[in-house]
Amino acid sequence: MHILGIDPGLLITGFGVVDMDGPHLRYVASGTIKTAHLDKKDLPGRLKVLFDGVREVVQRYQPEVASVEIVFVNVNPQATLLLGQARGACITALVSSDLAVAEYTALQMKKAVAGYGKAGKAEVQQMVMRLLKLPSLPGKDAADALGLAITHAHVGTAMARLALASEAGGKMDGNYRAGRSR
Repeated sequence: MHILGIDPGLLITGFGVVDMDGPHLRYVASGTIKTAHLDKKDLPGRLKVLFDGVREVVQRYQPEVASVEIVFVNVNPQATLLLGQARGACITALVSSDLAVAEYTALQMKKAVAGYGKAGKAEVQQMVMRLLKLPSLPGKDAADALGLAITHAHVGTAMARLALASEAGGKMDGNYRAGRSR
């Protein structure tokens, strides 16, 4: 199964595609979609570049599911709003391509990939390189996107099993509820 990870950003959006075959992961592709060539005041134009770029990635690599980072609220509310709009353009491109979208926080991704929720960008890059057996470090934005795809490969599978067990009346106590990452 091809899994697409998206690390949304208004200037740079990272993408990463991995193939999951049982417990094995294989690198397919990664890169960035950049809007820096446009005027910073041209928000609609920048959002269109992101939308079109994500659609192109989906068309080229044919993923079966996507995972996107959940926006955190930072000190600057204006920056948070702009990031939210970039994220919205990416998610809209994914769902308009008929992809299911799972959402994970940066903390969840870092924990799944590096084993530590407060891991730095360099640690995420190193672990992504090791997990996918890459010859060199991926860029920071691409590494985060690949990390989101890896997270979904592991966490998404486990959550699906929990949901099935709960629906089947397994040995669950009924307290499991599907979260945003379903």
